[in-house]
Amino acid sequence: MKIEGERHFNVPRERLFEALLDPEILARTLPGCEKLERTGDDRFRGVLNIAIGPVKGKFQGSLELSDVDPPNGYHMVVKGQGPSGFMKGEGDLSLAEADGGTILTYVIDAQVGGRMAAVGQRLMESSAKVVSQQGLDGLAAQVEAPPAGAVVEGEAPAAPAPPSQAKMAVGFAGGLWKEMIPAPARRLLAILGWVLLGLGFGWWLRGFAG
Repeated sequence: MKIEGERHFNVPRERLFEALLDPEILARTLPGCEKLERTGDDRFRGVLNIAIGPVKGKFQGSLELSDVDPPNGYHMVVKGQGPSGFMKGEGDLSLAEADGGTILTYVIDAQVGGRMAAVGQRLMESSAKVVSQQGLDGLAAQVEAPPAGAVVEGEAPAAPAPPSQAKMAVGFAGGLWKEMIPAPARRLLAILGWVLLGLGFGWWLRGFAG
């Protein structure tokens, strides 16, 4: 399974590259991340809660970087193991100046095994896209926060609070809905839902009146 995409950030490359090496920032942006800590030069380990369809589990994971080229990018290897299976990803992340900010591009080849692999290729790919988007949105919220000069003098700027697990779950469900179901079908299902809701409300009124 290949996970790839790009995202524009309204910050210089140097600022974004520093954030991508900061475990505290990454822990606040990765969906389901409980902990992320540095274990050595360009090595990290952490704990992730992952849910893909009916398969849920806690994963112990590691991240190892190589070919680190500030502020242009690096190569990475991600590994995770848990009761629901295992995952491994390897790829490249690159940064380029564009439109007064930075374009982040990523290409990762990923493998999964165990119960996670049983959910189906399409659901797996759609889930990966949604989680990637959530992570990029969270990273943008962290690095594009107002600078220190925008806060009251004498007070340190507070880091944006990470979204709650409930908010992440709602965002994941909405993103998966868009990824898995074409737009025309989504509109049809929405109309059908309102019709069923109206019919149900009508039956309730008739029963109340009776």
